[in-house]
Amino acid sequence: MILLVPADSLRPRRPDDHFAAEAQAARALGIDVALVDHDRITRPGGAEEAVRRVHAEGIAVYRGWMVRSERYAEFADALRRRNIVLRTTPDQYRRAHELPGWYAELSDLTPRSVWTTGTARAEFDRARQRLGAGPAVLRDYTKSMKHYWNDAAFMPETGDDAAAWRVASRFRELRGVDLTGGFVLRAYEPFISAEIRTWWIGGSCHLIGPHPDSPEETPSPGFEAAIAQQPIRDLGLPFVTADFALRADGTWRLIELGDGQVSDRPRTIPPETLVGALRDEFAPAGPGSAAPGNE
Repeated sequence: MILLVPADSLRPRRPDDHFAAEAQAARALGIDVALVDHDRITRPGGAEEAVRRVHAEGIAVYRGWMVRSERYAEFADALRRRNIVLRTTPDQYRRAHELPGWYAELSDLTPRSVWTTGTARAEFDRARQRLGAGPAVLRDYTKSMKHYWNDAAFMPETGDDAAAWRVASRFRELRGVDLTGGFVLRAYEPFISAEIRTWWIGGSCHLIGPHPDSPEETPSPGFEAAIAQQPIRDLGLPFVTADFALRADGTWRLIELGDGQVSDRPRTIPPETLVGALRDEFAPAGPGSAAPGNE
């Protein structure tokens, strides 16, 4: 297995500081580490130059900053030309990274959601009507602006046309060119706990820990990963994270599914724990092992 991590933008022969501990842990576990240029990955047509320092061959897992699904596909193609196969295919990445890709299979576990294609006012209004009256939370296919809760995330009443559009307009302004897909409106549910982040490799939950936004919050002993085991396994995704929070009625609810390659690791989870779990699941079993196809 090869671990791909972003290079430091000022010192391109070193890992980005944010991922240096995982790179060090990987080398200590006997895993090849290669550096990629994240800035170039994010530019259309920049993937070939982004991977020019990568010389190892085999199955790879990326641990780095978020990239758009179309850029990830270019990244995968550039690596494949170097005989490197990302364990997560472009289609799998999009399915995990963008809410419309995973919502249907996990809809029983997560707040009711509707979405648009693009950010036109007319589409937004139709989405509000489909969701129905009541409070809602706004995001796009990949990200919310929860740190701007009152201005660009929370809608006290979707039936208030003008107020709802003000929130959507502010969200669109803040996300700018990073806005992905369109608006997603999610029915508001009151939560009474900090989020926890669970890490799923090969369809099984390997780690349960705090969310990066609250790294010191110990996950509740009442959480059971079994509530999501079959739905997440049915997605057929190799490496994902799932964030949960406790609703006011005592029910654990899924807040977000994400591709594990671009999910932040809270500092309270040792890097060798995560990297070791990836190695144990994805490292070839022996000389006869074959890399999976990049569908």
